[in-house]
Amino acid sequence: MRLDRIALAGLMLALAGCVTTSSGGDSLSEKIPKANKSDEAKDAARIHTELGQQYMANGDLQTALEKLTKALQFDPNYAPAHTVIAVLYERIGKLPEAEEHYRRAVALEPAKGGPNNNLGAFLCKIGKSAEAQSYFAKAVADPFYQTPAVALTNAGVCQLGAGDRAGAEASLREALARDPQNGEALLQLANLLYLNNDAFRARAFLQRFDALGQPSAASLKLGHDIEYRLGNKDSALNYGRRLQSQFPDSEQAHALDATVSP
Repeated sequence: MRLDRIALAGLMLALAGCVTTSSGGDSLSEKIPKANKSDEAKDAARIHTELGQQYMANGDLQTALEKLTKALQFDPNYAPAHTVIAVLYERIGKLPEAEEHYRRAVALEPAKGGPNNNLGAFLCKIGKSAEAQSYFAKAVADPFYQTPAVALTNAGVCQLGAGDRAGAEASLREALARDPQNGEALLQLANLLYLNNDAFRARAFLQRFDALGQPSAASLKLGHDIEYRLGNKDSALNYGRRLQSQFPDSEQAHALDATVSP
């Protein structure tokens, strides 16, 4: 399930000071006003958030936490800092703290798609599937949200996990209507149709996923199972060989080995 990442900007911003230029006492001298305290605090929070995200990407979680904590000390209302520290807390298993910051990000930016999608994805992960759907809907409703198909795909995956196959299919089809190249939606819909014993249509969506050139252990195992159910043993064997060749240590490869062992 995908979260919306905070894009890293160049870390070249210096906090503004007072700069005045003039020419021979000219009354039209250009003045650049000093940034106010609020702007300085927000800039400092942004810089520390970007640093925290970079440290987290490099695996230095302790320093990342220090930077993100500092960001929120500069500006407790800087929503991106709440999002990034929530991701960090989720990564280290501190789920109550993660939930608190995901919710705070939404409270600060209630109409924005990214924070709503992130909270929905987290709530789904911790078993609050019904509540998660309202946040996915809010994400999709944001007219400025650039990736509504991501939220729709997350909604579909969450609905499928909760046993709502009809709802999941509707969400995934809507995701593909908005982004036909959404690989996760294609794979999840293929899996859903397979679970519904509609292997023929499942194969069509899996073929579209396969055409993207980004196979996974899950997609190859699903391809094997679909073709086997359709009675195409040669095609099933081909998927199995690809799975064992490309992902030999995967759970799916071991599961396939177990089914073919005498």
